[in-house]
Amino acid sequence: MRYLLSGLFTAGLVLLTSPAQASAPDADAETLLDHDLRRLHSSEVVNLEEQLGGAPLLLVNTASRCGFTRQFEGLEALHQRYAPRGLRVAGFSSNDFNQEIDEEGAAEVCFVNFGVTFDMFAPIAVSGEDAHPLFAELARQSEAPRWNFTKYLVDESGRVVAHFGSSVRPESRRLRGAIETLLDGS
Repeated sequence: MRYLLSGLFTAGLVLLTSPAQASAPDADAETLLDHDLRRLHSSEVVNLEEQLGGAPLLLVNTASRCGFTRQFEGLEALHQRYAPRGLRVAGFSSNDFNQEIDEEGAAEVCFVNFGVTFDMFAPIAVSGEDAHPLFAELARQSEAPRWNFTKYLVDESGRVVAHFGSSVRPESRRLRGAIETLLDGS
């Protein structure tokens, strides 16, 4: 039987679904990724559904001048470890918390300083009334980001199965355990 995780954990893990909830139809889940976004510091625009759809995802709002910026290193390690098993990591640059430098600087931090190879997208709003529809839907399914490096674990159907706050590091047992559970049930 497929089990995601049920129950709540403290210090960052906010939402987990039961197997019954994970299989329940949700019209909004189908449109989670139905958006075109520009890649970070590039003119290339991609459709998120075509780029990421049908795969388990770890979606993260990022910033380059934040105390959590070193998490890029851990996110890249997760990408390298779990990409062969189907997990897609995607970062969404944002200045909602006044911690982002300009886009060129953000790209340098990601690609040069931390060697990020996972998908990174140009700055968007992730919270409040101006939140991009992707993050508005993530918030509807769980909770809006309260700070940078909020992590959303999303199943291949577009449903948030876990939400981790900024203080939960990519290498944490809780996050890795939730990823393993999702991948084992996929």
